[in-house]
Amino acid sequence: MTPAALTPLPSTPQWEDADTFYEQLMDAHAGLTAEQSALLNARLILVLAHQIGRRDVLEACIATARLPG
Repeated sequence: MTPAALTPLPSTPQWEDADTFYEQLMDAHAGLTAEQSALLNARLILVLAHQIGRRDVLEACIATARLPG
């Protein structure tokens, strides 16, 4: 699929409580080795992808994450 055909992602924030989420994420990584942290991130990505469920949205998320900056 070409980037032009990707589902557009919302440009406005979708957070309910970004600060709390960030704190929980940092707490989840506390005390982990770099390898354990990477595995946690991989599992979290798969859990979140399962919750999103739509391939077109997931594809747009991947493309957006690959953009520089």
